[in-house]
Amino acid sequence: MSSTHHQEHGTTPTTIEYWESFYSEREQVWSGRPNVLLVREIAPIAPGSALDLGCAEGADAIWLAEHGWQVTAADVSETALARARAGAQRRGLSEQIDWQRHDLTESFPPGRFDLVTAQYLHSPLAPDGARTSILRRAAEAVAPGGLLLIVGHAGWPTWMLEPHVDMHFPTTAEVRAGLALDAAEWQVEVDEVVEHEHFGPAGQPGTRSDNILRVRRAPRPAAAP
Repeated sequence: MSSTHHQEHGTTPTTIEYWESFYSEREQVWSGRPNVLLVREIAPIAPGSALDLGCAEGADAIWLAEHGWQVTAADVSETALARARAGAQRRGLSEQIDWQRHDLTESFPPGRFDLVTAQYLHSPLAPDGARTSILRRAAEAVAPGGLLLIVGHAGWPTWMLEPHVDMHFPTTAEVRAGLALDAAEWQVEVDEVVEHEHFGPAGQPGTRSDNILRVRRAPRPAAAP
């Protein structure tokens, strides 16, 4: 759910209007490839059930399904979800992915999952504290022994000299503080900032930094014999 799409005509659209407009402008917005840091963090993990928050056009959810995960994927845009469903169907993965439309500030997929992933869950329309509230619900949705993976931008690309959206990119420390996880129940496995090459729309060379936070919930205690 990452965008720098600007607001037009001086009016503030609703969340659904904003993202529907964003996805309707082009037949395909994203590359169709899974997020590199999701692949890096999850490829070695044995598959189970997964929840993909802000799944967009479905590349991450499809990759997870291709690697054995049973996926619930949520996004606010029905246009994006329709493209995701079509992509999964072309790959024979329709039974492995449950696509659900949610404005995560108002509703949330039910259930507990072995993996909950939030990749670039940024929105210029989100009210203060909304992202923290969503991520807290994400943590609640992690099953015992499961993982919460949060990847977010650490700032604007170096080639973007004048960002046209005023947006704060939380650090991993801020995300952890917002989650307020019980240290007795959660273990931090990855807390990292990664800088990578990032080209602008006109081919401008540059870099961008991303934050990675991967935490694991403690497994349920074994029953007494």
